[in-house]
Amino acid sequence: MENNDRAKNLASAYFAGGCFWCLDPIFYHIKGVEQVKVGYAGGATADPTYEAVSGGRTGHAETVKIDYDPSVIAYADLLHIFFTIHNPTTMNRQGADVGTQYRSIVFYRDASEKKVIEVIIAETNTAKIYDAPIVTQVVPLENFYSAEEYHQKYFEKNPEAAYCQLVVAPKVAKFRQKYGYLYK
Repeated sequence: MENNDRAKNLASAYFAGGCFWCLDPIFYHIKGVEQVKVGYAGGATADPTYEAVSGGRTGHAETVKIDYDPSVIAYADLLHIFFTIHNPTTMNRQGADVGTQYRSIVFYRDASEKKVIEVIIAETNTAKIYDAPIVTQVVPLENFYSAEEYHQKYFEKNPEAAYCQLVVAPKVAKFRQKYGYLYK
């Protein structure tokens, strides 16, 4: 019964910030995060495939769905981490990944989430953490489609892959350095 009661108290956050392989291993290891699913959101195509999304034909962005316990970690904390682990100032790109499928988006589910997002973006811009203003889209969540199984926990399954070594591992290391106290 305890697991069912706990599951009822979970909330979900939806972020797109470039390749979902980079976001998944960071959020997966945060205290209070119960599950991370990679997938697609923000487009019009129902049940998209990775090939269609990566080809830029669906309007979707590579997105992570984070199921978390708000009594352990706050939505605002997840947002702060999100804005730290990717570059929210570049339109339709993260590093060498270019296209609308790699754009920065925070999807909200209600007005209170939208307000928190807007406050965090304003605070981050005011603090001049980045040399340019944040261009992250703030849009309502309409649908989230889980990615194919081989994308789930990709970094964990493929730590020796070149992309994981050159791109994902440095992001994970940056997160652990800055937010080690949140690492589980």
